[in-house]
Amino acid sequence: MRAVRYTAAGGVITDGERVLVLHRPSRNEVRLPKGHVEAGESPHEAALREAIEESGYTDLETVADLGRQVVKFVFQGTHVIRDERYWLMRLRSPQQLERRPADLQFTPDWMSWDQALAALSFEAEREWARRAREQAAEV
Repeated sequence: MRAVRYTAAGGVITDGERVLVLHRPSRNEVRLPKGHVEAGESPHEAALREAIEESGYTDLETVADLGRQVVKFVFQGTHVIRDERYWLMRLRSPQQLERRPADLQFTPDWMSWDQALAALSFEAEREWARRAREQAAEV
C-alpha cells in the first residue's frame, strides 16, 4: 500500500463558552479548521491561515499551543501519516461576529464544548477539543 506523510496545522476557535466547528456536507463530517503546512510556512502560520480560510473569521488571536499528535489512517487506498499541530484561538472582538465568506466546502457552526465533542467526526479532533477545553479553563 502506498504511504504518504505530511504536516497539518489547525485551530480550535472559541468565543467565550462556544467552540466553532465546520460542517462538511459533501462527506457528512463535522471538523475543526486545519490544513496542510505549505512550503516556507511555519505550522503556526498555516494554522492561522487555515482557520481564517475555513471559518471566515479574520481577526483571530492565538491563545495557547495545544501540542502535536500523529494521526494514521487509510484514505482511498493510501496509508496516511499526518503530523498535526493545533492552537487554541479566540475571536478578538465583537466585530468578528461578521464573517467574510468562508471556504465553500464548510458551513461554520458555534456549539458548546459538550456539543462540539459529541459532534466532531474523528477522535483525533475530539482530542484537540479536549486539550483546548483544558487550556481555555486555565486562561
